[in-house]
Amino acid sequence: MRFPDDFLWGTATASYQIEGAVGEGGRGVSIWDTFSHTPGKVYRGDTGEIACDHYHRLEEDLDLMAELGLQAYRFSVAWPRVQPSGSGAPNEEGLDFYRRLVDGLRQRDIVPMLTLYHWDLPQALEDRGGWTNRETSERFAEYVGVVYDALSEEVGHWITLNEPWVASWMGHGLGVHAPGRKDSAAALAATHHLLLGHGLAMERMRSAGDDNQLGVTLNLHPGHPSRNTEADREAARRVDGQANRLYLDPLFRGEYPEDIFSYYGGRGADLSFVREGDLQRISVPIDFLGINYYFRNTVREAPAEEGKGIPFADLGARPVIPHAGEKTAMGWPVEPEGLTEMLLRIKDDYADVPVYVTENG
Repeated sequence: MRFPDDFLWGTATASYQIEGAVGEGGRGVSIWDTFSHTPGKVYRGDTGEIACDHYHRLEEDLDLMAELGLQAYRFSVAWPRVQPSGSGAPNEEGLDFYRRLVDGLRQRDIVPMLTLYHWDLPQALEDRGGWTNRETSERFAEYVGVVYDALSEEVGHWITLNEPWVASWMGHGLGVHAPGRKDSAAALAATHHLLLGHGLAMERMRSAGDDNQLGVTLNLHPGHPSRNTEADREAARRVDGQANRLYLDPLFRGEYPEDIFSYYGGRGADLSFVREGDLQRISVPIDFLGINYYFRNTVREAPAEEGKGIPFADLGARPVIPHAGEKTAMGWPVEPEGLTEMLLRIKDDYADVPVYVTENG
């Protein structure tokens, strides 16, 4: 077996994880600056102030990519480096950094794949409600327009969002990621406004009339029951609803999964953030789907304990790690078969759309 000739081998990063220089070049404050500087939020108090120092080591890092033989490089643009307060005139010094990055990639025959949002929301927008506020979707589309106007001639692959489930549920439901909220209703609202931002951004980029490839990246995990019991099967169905169908259904079918909305509505969540026409905008056709896959969600039924820092606790489910088999250094199960399972499900249940595996492990 061999991979096809047009298969792209590459690597991926995120701006806050590598850039550093958080106070340089006109960059504003992001929610991850605030979160990581809050005592007790991050292990050992680590922050992204220096990180990999990519901002200062750009040429050196580009040479390393060339030495590795990369064909593609997926990176994210830091919104607060382009619009320090989340709106208004662009910071040209910030845009120039990404222009240099893209130029350096093309000079080395490396395909640039640009992610527009990898979780570093400008703090000024968070202060007005962040992704729980519909305004943020509109500001996101404006920011996307700024970046697209600057780089669309040099970048052919555009990803609107990276892992909206993580931004929504780890950041707003569990509180273990920025901005650190612990409210399932807030996570649902953030989910919708992230997806609406995706749709508005797609409209803005499509209006340019070029042939660039536009998509979105989801982290998808097949849901499996831990035990052969009806309770565990129901728990796995709810987990699949939150982790997968809550994003796949609106993107490909123009609807939210009724069972998940009914579940949270029955627990008092206000779902009025969905307005007429929103789902039509969210379900605008994409040119490709990015999939981040690491492991299956194997779960068992458990008493609902919202806000305990455990994924899916508010669904009455608890993740379990299968005892047999290899595990990563983070304790995650090594389950490559789950990627095949997810890829086939996308093709069979949603759309035969081109797919990039934008992260895996």
